[in-house]
Amino acid sequence: MIRVFPDAEALSRAAAALFARAARRTVRNSGRFIVALSGGQTPRRTYERLACPECRDAVPWEAMHVFWGDERCVPFEDPRSNARMAHEALLRYVPIPAHQIHPIRCEGDPETAAARYEALLRSFFVEAPPRFDLILLGLGEDGHTASLFPFHPAVTEQRRWVAAVPEADPPRVTLTLPILNQARRVVFLVTGARKAGILREVLQEPPDPLRRPAQGVRPGPGRVLWLVDAAAASELLSPR
Repeated sequence: MIRVFPDAEALSRAAAALFARAARRTVRNSGRFIVALSGGQTPRRTYERLACPECRDAVPWEAMHVFWGDERCVPFEDPRSNARMAHEALLRYVPIPAHQIHPIRCEGDPETAAARYEALLRSFFVEAPPRFDLILLGLGEDGHTASLFPFHPAVTEQRRWVAAVPEADPPRVTLTLPILNQARRVVFLVTGARKAGILREVLQEPPDPLRRPAQGVRPGPGRVLWLVDAAAASELLSPR
């Protein structure tokens, strides 16, 4: 499903409202809400809106567990850190218990960091399959999502839930498709005219996940939602 908004601000409002509704519904049904956040600049405004009183007071933060889809191997203080961005925009303003926030610790060797985060996930998801209630993702101009880059071996990983991407600059750690595709709901947030071409390719060209890794995110019918602004949707053949 694709929803097109006039601009990034409207998209962020809708994404925050969706997040809040999903959290309330899931906590009501199962007692907790498990989310994996996206990094980069696109979701920042969504996080800021969630921190505003009208959203903040409507979300059961105390029942939430927060993970990340990927991380750069930099210190938390580095402005490129996905965990730092989420903390600055959202997490420092909401009452999530500290032990329920699970950042990827990736200051050193990415292989070690990936193994450590996978061990954390496997200890958390004791049931099978491992299933996030919501995963937020972005889309890179090259078709990558999380830190699954075109033609990287992590794209075709079938066994591990977390992989290292040491070739990136800086090196990264990422969730892999086997765990992304178990999610109850995946929401892509895509803004800007620079993403128009790759968005059209990902949504309307034949599947080629090795070349366009975002096409590999296919958790099942009705479980992927694309929230895009008009600029990003400008090259879609029939946006809806």
